[in-house]
Amino acid sequence: MKKTDLSLYNNAAYHPRANLIKRTLWFYLNALFFKTSLIPLSSLKVCLLRLFGASVGKGVVIKPGVSIKYPWLLQIGDHSWIGEDVWIDNLVKLNIGNHVCLSQGALLLSGSHNYKDPAFGLITGSIILEDGAWICAKAIVTQGITAGSHSILSAGSIATKNLEAYTIYQGNPATKIKHR
Repeated sequence: MKKTDLSLYNNAAYHPRANLIKRTLWFYLNALFFKTSLIPLSSLKVCLLRLFGASVGKGVVIKPGVSIKYPWLLQIGDHSWIGEDVWIDNLVKLNIGNHVCLSQGALLLSGSHNYKDPAFGLITGSIILEDGAWICAKAIVTQGITAGSHSILSAGSIATKNLEAYTIYQGNPATKIKHR
């Protein structure tokens, strides 16, 4: 059996823009205050996000069970809603506009790996959810995607290409089904 050279798999070029102490502290606060359903207070979660460098607008609602990788790379506009069990895996800047809805179990993935690379190199890309976008329950937005103003990614769908404004998308990969 061929032995794998693990030194290839280090992704040393990536840096989350925060020191180890800040990342570790956030890891525990995220687990204690965000991922749990024991603390439903959205205002406390917004304060913690701001304390860790997130830009969060007014009237933002964050439901229980949410996981946020790095708040210092997160921007959320006014009156946006983050539903139960949403996972924001933001390895790079992620921008959520005004009046955006992330429904239950939605997943925002700003990173992946290059399967063609023997080192399985990390691939990252910013995600932008423009004003009024709705990412429905259990839908996935992958790295580098922009969801245009008032676009909808329907339940369980996967966005691998940009979503046009005022358009509804469905499927895996998500395709345009009609204008809103």
